[in-house]
Amino acid sequence: MIDGAFARWLATRTGQLLLDLRAELGFDDPGALRAAGDKLAHDLIRTELARWRPADAVLAESDEGARLGWAAEVSSHAVHRLTADRVWIIDPLDGTREFAESGRSDWAVHVALWSRQAKAPHGLVGGAIALPAQHRVVGTDFPPAYPPMTLEAATGGGRRIRLAASRSRPPVFLTDLADDVGAQLVPMGSAGARIAAVISGEVDAYLHAGGQYEWDSAAPVAVATATGLHASRIDGSALKYNEADPRLPDLLVCRKDLAPRLLAALHRHSG
Repeated sequence: MIDGAFARWLATRTGQLLLDLRAELGFDDPGALRAAGDKLAHDLIRTELARWRPADAVLAESDEGARLGWAAEVSSHAVHRLTADRVWIIDPLDGTREFAESGRSDWAVHVALWSRQAKAPHGLVGGAIALPAQHRVVGTDFPPAYPPMTLEAATGGGRRIRLAASRSRPPVFLTDLADDVGAQLVPMGSAGARIAAVISGEVDAYLHAGGQYEWDSAAPVAVATATGLHASRIDGSALKYNEADPRLPDLLVCRKDLAPRLLAALHRHSG
């Protein structure tokens, strides 16, 4: 199975496991549901990668010490990751808060592949985002069409930019930036759900500043760039993955026609 199709298969299978777990445990104990979801999803992905891609390295959110950076990493898998030619970057359950809330569908499973031989600066050569509660998977094997512009925007009707925002941790400057560019904020759960909304055209852009890791955005950025969308740091520089320190605290994903306007506003407000 080629890598893009494998990423889709793995994300889909993990998503179904999480849906089954939700149905089995219910929502009476959100903490227990979150813990079980994280563990089962992580274990499934790790098991299948070991079975089908045993030579590849893995960077996963649930790995012990994954958040600590190179200075604190001492395990053999961490050394392997930084010298490997291929690294799977995984978030088994993106949006654990939303996963454990009845009725919410804005949580995701991220599966991405980084390659040392990639031509793009970000190094991502494949990926998939599963949105299990939305019964939807988007991936680089069959990238979605570039999101259509609305009739209002195409005819100069003045529709406001729809800007996806974190429910719980929006950047402190986001309201001022939205006022500056005339944007409407659309709160959503996980980073994967927000970027998937840009890919589908539900919103026009998503920006984040103030703390994320590579696994929060690798798969969504892989799919977004395969679609033809803009993806960068908020200063306009390239996103980079499989770095010694996995922190990747900010990003912008948006329609290409909006990127200059939003980057200029970010320069005014994020400093």
